Amino acid sequence: MKNKWAIVTGASSGFGRAIAEKLAEDGMHIVLTGRRLDKLNECSEFIQKKFGIETKILNFDICKWQECEKKIGELQSLHSQIEVLVNNAGLAIGVDKLQDGKISDYEVMIDTNIKGLLYLTQLVLPIMIAKNSGHIVNIGSVAGRWTYPGGAVYSATKFAVRGLSESLRMDLLGKNIRVTNIEPGMAETEFSSVRLGSIERAKSVYRGMTPLSARDIAESVSWCLLRPKHVNISELVIYPTDQVGVGPSYTHRKEGV
Repeated sequence: MKNKWAIVTGASSGFGRAIAEKLAEDGMHIVLTGRRLDKLNECSEFIQKKFGIETKILNFDICKWQECEKKIGELQSLHSQIEVLVNNAGLAIGVDKLQDGKISDYEVMIDTNIKGLLYLTQLVLPIMIAKNSGHIVNIGSVAGRWTYPGGAVYSATKFAVRGLSESLRMDLLGKNIRVTNIEPGMAETEFSSVRLGSIERAKSVYRGMTPLSARDIAESVSWCLLRPKHVNISELVIYPTDQVGVGPSYTHRKEGV
């Protein structure tokens, strides 16, 4: 993978930043995308200093097609070296029942988790098809397999990611492009604080149990990418040992912690 470039969406924090750092550790140059320029700059400086790797920052809103089109257009000089797209950008907002939630929250989740993934994939695939090589990694969720109360729209978006990943493998048959869908369970990142609107409320989600870390997911992405070219890891479902399903009823918590 050395001297190849990977595009990582949502690289400013959480899974995205950890994935960017791990792929840089593996020797890949990294295109960092996201909306928070200060965080992208911080990540870029860290990667360059620690790993001696080239980086490029694309600061834009993945929910807006024209911005996606413009920014990916800036990578023309790298086309022959772009090997990986990690569709990581995603979020959940709220835990309301479907009838009680805000349409605006639903639209943000759909625009980010589904449309953003579609936009970047459609823009990057012609580059990979032209050189007959590439790997698309979609970051889904166990919520893309099993639903839970208060998670209807988020689950629907992750079911879509799973469906898109499976269909994409079929569309790309014979193109020498691999597609992987990674579905994490409970992981401690900014995800819960964004969803719940509070860092303190987010901490309670992981009380008494040991969740996955962003590094755990980053290492899984790296492992999939480093398999021989004839091996496509189609799906990975990754739970912390303290979780066996989706929702609080399927989580083991230590008493008094």
